[in-house]
Amino acid sequence: MTYCTLIKKSLFTSIGVGCLLASSNVFAQAPENIQRPNILFLFADDMQSNSIHALGNSEVITPNLDRLVRNGTSFVNTYIMGSTAGAVSIPSRAMLMTGRHLFSLDGAGENIPQEHTTIGEALQNAGYRTFGTGKWHNGRPAFHRSFTDGGDIFFGGMTDQWNVQVYDFDPEGKYSARIPYIINFQTQAVGFRDGDRINSGYHSSELFSDRAIDFINSYDDENPFFMFVSYLAPHDPRVMPPEFLAMYDTEKIALPPNFMPEHPFDNGELIIRDESLLPVPRDPAKVKIEIIRYYAMITHLDQQIGRVIDALKKSGLYENTIIVFAADNGIAVGQHGLLGKQNVYEHSIGVPLIISGQGFEAGKKDERFTYLSDLFPTFCDLAQILIPASVESISIFSPERRDVMFFAYRHFQRAVRQGDYKLIEYHVNDVETLQLFNLKNDPWEINNLANDRRYSRKIAEMRKLLVEQKEEYEPRGVN
Repeated sequence: MTYCTLIKKSLFTSIGVGCLLASSNVFAQAPENIQRPNILFLFADDMQSNSIHALGNSEVITPNLDRLVRNGTSFVNTYIMGSTAGAVSIPSRAMLMTGRHLFSLDGAGENIPQEHTTIGEALQNAGYRTFGTGKWHNGRPAFHRSFTDGGDIFFGGMTDQWNVQVYDFDPEGKYSARIPYIINFQTQAVGFRDGDRINSGYHSSELFSDRAIDFINSYDDENPFFMFVSYLAPHDPRVMPPEFLAMYDTEKIALPPNFMPEHPFDNGELIIRDESLLPVPRDPAKVKIEIIRYYAMITHLDQQIGRVIDALKKSGLYENTIIVFAADNGIAVGQHGLLGKQNVYEHSIGVPLIISGQGFEAGKKDERFTYLSDLFPTFCDLAQILIPASVESISIFSPERRDVMFFAYRHFQRAVRQGDYKLIEYHVNDVETLQLFNLKNDPWEINNLANDRRYSRKIAEMRKLLVEQKEEYEPRGVN
């Protein structure tokens, strides 16, 4: 459906956006004297929604993200819909970039088809310059048609943080596939290069921030820009400059309240790369080390984000720029006996979302249900353009409000949330397992209410709701 929702009155007042209606629900062309905002989109990889100090995590050090929280609005119930593949970031990023739902992607989202308009395409068509640096996980053709500018582009899922293989931006989109080369002339051993060069000794968070700063410092276009700065942190391998690791003490870091030595039952995905990073049962001391490394990567990333924002301020572009911070998915790091993100617990499907700039209330925590993919139509509203017909998500400025959230992981995990309650349903090797949590009373999802007879009616209600959500989102034939 093609629609564009009305921006709330406070946004009109703050940034002076006028909306001329061509019909009852779409923007016409904006008046020429209206200055459309720049959009700086800072995107993390594998970052939990509660891994920011100002949003309730007293252990992690994030002064720059804390400042963003104070200056902007935090959408504290933001989720991804899940994943149809073990590499969760692929469909997550495809949903984000297309505004589509999980089961209406092309495959798992490895490649975005031409008929699915991307954020970058939509903004380009409206006169924006679009810049991309860092991780892109959804096919080279889709990157090419999304960005007019860029630099140090990483095509893939993960790599050595200190030796990132990247491509220079090619305006013709000619990014070669993996190139074989001899890595040992004596043995004739062959390796593969996927990039124009390897930036040896240059941490990925610093590399991508530098490219963003270069773009900001050289920007002299009258048209607005959209910048997508896609970091690899805090995805493993969890390495960072040693001074950031030294900020944390294993004696002072607590295990999460829902720490378990192992997951209490087979959730269908206990044997996968992420879960093999530590042996089972999980050693509490080793999990603490993983948490510290995770936090240290976030603190280093936070520093680099601060550098980008500082450059924006010095350039004079800050006042007309909307700054967005989010992540592609969360991750367990010891919660529920898990290490990875191949599940539908809050720690893995919940993501941070902070938006700062004119029109967004400072220090506000917005509790409405939001999907990460809602950013696409939101950006369209900010740019005062029509939302492409291929987009299925809802702008945060829409009068529509979700009261139900649906989640899925592959074919054997499904979940639904309504109000404070969340039901998870597992079908693994012909065994069905149910979990029911009251997230208001039990945000760490520790107390399973599914076997408590007092909640039999609530379980029946939630199971009916789950069936309805499956029928709405999933194609026939998907279990």
